[in-house]
Amino acid sequence: MNPFVLGVDLDGVCGDFTGAFKQVVAEELGVLPESLPTNRSWGFDEWGLNPALLDDLMRTAAVKHRMLARMEPIAGAVEALWRLSDAGVWIRIVTHRLYVNWSHAVVVADTVAWLDEVQIPYRDICFLGAKPDVACDCYIDDAPHNVKALRAAGNEVICFGQPYNTDIAQPRMDNWVEVEDYVLNLAADGGHQVQIQLPGFPVHVDRLASVQRPDPG
Repeated sequence: MNPFVLGVDLDGVCGDFTGAFKQVVAEELGVLPESLPTNRSWGFDEWGLNPALLDDLMRTAAVKHRMLARMEPIAGAVEALWRLSDAGVWIRIVTHRLYVNWSHAVVVADTVAWLDEVQIPYRDICFLGAKPDVACDCYIDDAPHNVKALRAAGNEVICFGQPYNTDIAQPRMDNWVEVEDYVLNLAADGGHQVQIQLPGFPVHVDRLASVQRPDPG
């Protein structure tokens, strides 16, 4: 078998990291969330955070607020990943997240719990820092330095559009519909074989219907 392996980042690609972190920062600094612009740079310069404060708030978000278990999924990510998985694409989660020392157990547990809660399908998961090549046919990431490094190593990389990566060259996509079409075309062009559906669901179950999240309203 020759599955097409898609390396999928989480924060800023599948989960709304900016939205979740904004709530934490607003609470910790005693400011209004509206004062923290969503259209921000990679280093959160627009929020007035120096590197030391940013590191401290990242740690607080992960450990005190358990943010990584609570963030909202990015629109269309769950549904598109299920369709890709059912089409035979091997979903490999490739995420940094171990950026807070002495809290790895919390971060790993909350990451897996979040994946289960929002029902993102995946076959395996890698927690990495610099994100070296982990044998994927294509990667999707939002971090400019990760995209550049992976491409420099000869990898196919989709840049998932965010305000802090507008200078990254194509392929750059702003929604999961575009990503899904692009990945399916790559898999077909590469002659990859279709894998069995993700285990754990009877064949007759409508998996897409089972992952629809209720309307908060």
